[in-house]
Amino acid sequence: MPEIRPITDLRNTNEISALCHKHHEPIFITKNGYGDLVVMSMETYERQLALVGVYKKLAEAEEQIAKGVPLLDGGEVFKKLREKHAGV
Repeated sequence: MPEIRPITDLRNTNEISALCHKHHEPIFITKNGYGDLVVMSMETYERQLALVGVYKKLAEAEEQIAKGVPLLDGGEVFKKLREKHAGV
């Protein structure tokens, strides 16, 4: 369940920081009863960015499939990756 806090709670930065790191989720900050800010740890932010990158790549792949771009053989792809990175 999302953590929602009033903006006055930002006075206690140590508590907000601890909550961000403990729950690994963003904290939503309200001002006058309305959403105003989102606060999260760097780890959570980086994880969110990585997920956005994955979703972007999946959307690009689905677009390529819809356009009829030929698919690559999975075994060949992994073989080339092993040769490139593991020297096998």
